[in-house]
Amino acid sequence: MAEGVYHQEMHISWQEFHDDTRKLADKLKYREWKGLLAITRGGLGPATVLSRELDIVHVDTVCIASYDDEKSQGELNLLKSISLEDQGEGWLVIDDLVDTGKTIRLVRELLPKAHVATIYAKPAGMDLADTYLTEVAQDCWVFFPWEE
Repeated sequence: MAEGVYHQEMHISWQEFHDDTRKLADKLKYREWKGLLAITRGGLGPATVLSRELDIVHVDTVCIASYDDEKSQGELNLLKSISLEDQGEGWLVIDDLVDTGKTIRLVRELLPKAHVATIYAKPAGMDLADTYLTEVAQDCWVFFPWEE
């Protein structure tokens, strides 16, 4: 399917987002994390919930812009990078959604040993996430509560 071709929409409420993020936290409670790294901007919301649910106080960001406008993914622009010891080993990286996988590929280049988690995953990028909660069709545009 060509990138940017969407035939479905999924609208997520604040309550669904919170419930889903807590379910993802349950899947990640098996270990203690050195810290949490949110991929901005989509990872900021989940990072807030996960940091409390998993009792992670060291939270940082990596800033990557990838969408030119609504429903149109452009070139990746690394706005703020991060350098961690041990190539990110023991760190949890969070994003709201893995779509094509471009953003997570870039993060994996920066931190190849970090654990990447997303709440939602599309088939084209889901293999790049170590943990995800819900599969979403590739042709589905996901509207998060902060976008409504």
